[in-house]
Amino acid sequence: MAKKADLLAEATKLGLKLTDKNTIAEIEAAIAGAATTEEASVVKAPKATAKAGKRSEKALKAAEEKVEKEERKEKGDTTPQSEDAEANSKKGPRPVTRPLIERRGKNYRKVAELVEKDKVYSLSNALELATKTNPSKFDASVEVHVKLGVDPRQADQNVRATVSLPNGTGKTIRVAVFAPEADHAAAKSAGADIVGDETLLAQLDKEEINFDTLISTPAFMPRLGKYARLLGPRGLMPNPKSGTVAADVAKATVDAKAGKVEYRVDKQAIVHLSIGKVSFGAKKLNENAKAFFDSLQSQKPSSLKSQYIKSTSLSTTQGPGIKVETTSN
Repeated sequence: MAKKADLLAEATKLGLKLTDKNTIAEIEAAIAGAATTEEASVVKAPKATAKAGKRSEKALKAAEEKVEKEERKEKGDTTPQSEDAEANSKKGPRPVTRPLIERRGKNYRKVAELVEKDKVYSLSNALELATKTNPSKFDASVEVHVKLGVDPRQADQNVRATVSLPNGTGKTIRVAVFAPEADHAAAKSAGADIVGDETLLAQLDKEEINFDTLISTPAFMPRLGKYARLLGPRGLMPNPKSGTVAADVAKATVDAKAGKVEYRVDKQAIVHLSIGKVSFGAKKLNENAKAFFDSLQSQKPSSLKSQYIKSTSLSTTQGPGIKVETTSN
């Protein structure tokens, strides 16, 4: 009986529900079966991980690291652990970005040395310097860039006008005239490159644009309405403000050929205009620049209470920028 009592005590520890009614043989068999099951579960435990997928050893380890990182964040511990520090060390230091001037071409860097970075030049000195800072092999244009204090979204502050440059732009302007047949001869004698009515419309139907300026009579303007999407984005749509809608097409052609150009403020409130070529020399460029600034000053909106001309700079087509004094506002 003592042996049976000991066996029942051992069975109770193993969670087996046995009583005195069970024989010693039954109790021993139940204890043996429970022990075998426990050993089997211990042996099979390592097989819980898979070779791949979410239950793989690598995935489980990554999940544990993620949990640890989240716990560190909650505690406010931003100190990188050994694994993070090792990963960062493998990446190495970030590459240092070279200054913009060092990424420019050799010719550009050479002429840029002539321009003092923080100096503001007078207009005449700036133009003299511009003729010496052309890094290109071709006869580059000299461009003026003026930052205005206007709001282009306001209709009365959307600066737009034309100016006749005394020495022209240095470019060959191809002028097309859209007018009735009675005006064709006068336009041709004035120097128009393309003159026509139905023939010009036929070219526009094919999206053939072989001109830089299009001049039209007021009566013919409605017929150009269907080509607004073609001409508008290119700045070729005739406009009374630019002088390209005129009853006297011969005079408008002469003005366009002589160097009458249009300028307008862009969305960033900046006016850009080419005032000639480097080959003009400082004197002719100065005359053109003064004509432009006089015209721009006359376009100052009456509703503007703040500073009109904020800053001015000029440069050749591919050359360095030169800051210019703002004399009047």
